[in-house]
Amino acid sequence: MTDTSAASAPITQDVLTIPRKLPEGPVNLVGLTREKLRDALADIGVPEKQLKMRVNQLWAWIYERGVRSFDDMTNLAKSFRAELGERFMIELPEVVSKQVSADGTRKYLVKIAGGHEVETVYIPETDRGTLCISSQVGCTLTCSFCHTGTQKLVRNLTPGEIIGQVMLVRDDLGEWPEPGKPKNEARLLSNIVLMGMGEPLYNFENVRDAMKIAMDPEGISLSRRRITLSTSGVVPEIARCAEEIGCQLAVSFHATTDEVRDRLVPINKKWNIETLLDALRAYPKASNSERITFEYVMLRGVNDTDEDARRLVKLISGIPAKINLIPFNEWPGAPYERSDWERIERFADIVYKAGYSSPIRTPRGEDIMAACGQLKSATERARRERVSL
Repeated sequence: MTDTSAASAPITQDVLTIPRKLPEGPVNLVGLTREKLRDALADIGVPEKQLKMRVNQLWAWIYERGVRSFDDMTNLAKSFRAELGERFMIELPEVVSKQVSADGTRKYLVKIAGGHEVETVYIPETDRGTLCISSQVGCTLTCSFCHTGTQKLVRNLTPGEIIGQVMLVRDDLGEWPEPGKPKNEARLLSNIVLMGMGEPLYNFENVRDAMKIAMDPEGISLSRRRITLSTSGVVPEIARCAEEIGCQLAVSFHATTDEVRDRLVPINKKWNIETLLDALRAYPKASNSERITFEYVMLRGVNDTDEDARRLVKLISGIPAKINLIPFNEWPGAPYERSDWERIERFADIVYKAGYSSPIRTPRGEDIMAACGQLKSATERARRERVSL
């Protein structure tokens, strides 16, 4: 039976997004939506008739050209630039370290306000460059196969800390347009997946605002079809995601019975498979998505039988979908093992013959612990190591 006791309660978790007392000083413009940027400029006395123009100018400098200094915004009067510099700043999270895998995957350890750290991963492919970004410091879901799930939730990321991950990776890739040259339409960072640390739908408003910035056609300008939000199944927020973001949706499914999914993905105890699938059946129409991606990690002897494959295709019947099979990425102390390759291929074949695309995800960045389910901030690892000494 589904636990509905939390149905009437707010879904976004009651965790601090930022410290309760902020240091006095300039306001960071990174992460402000157009509406909030307009309000910020109005607060410093920009005349009403100039607000739309000023917002457009600042937006283009920050999100289209990647400029970080008001002094470089040459179409603004020097006196206005000076006032902006006194009242505002343009600041991104700090890259503490970068590791590059043998396969070209890049993992960034990123420091945010309060000294906390998250991880961000860029995965280059022949036809795209995908950035996996985090939405929370740690995670509350405790999925038993996921390394991030062993780290306690600390707080939500702000919109600036979420979109800041996109911007700092564009910095590293050298993808901002050069002054005086036309914008290069070939993108190194062409796709975003909200599959890093945290549950995006437990930080909905901040994720939504950050993705609005990413999708804005006058800035970073990524199509909503190039943004995928992955949820473990926060059912009440799924329809809201369709209405307010409209991005592609992926679901961490991983099991075909409630008994197994309760163990692998404990949120299933609140919203079970039947309840989740009912919500998903309404999603493609609401957001005009082509298909929902069902993520399915392959665990030896746990969820990888022929019977599981057949149950899976029966469960998702009627949902435009593809099944993304993920060979388990092992981490120190992991309680599971990766399914044999022959078993994964057999599972994929059953799904494919039932009429569903069933790609097997190629593990990327395993040598730097950057693969799916392996992310965990270095500070948390170090803290645990100190405690165990």
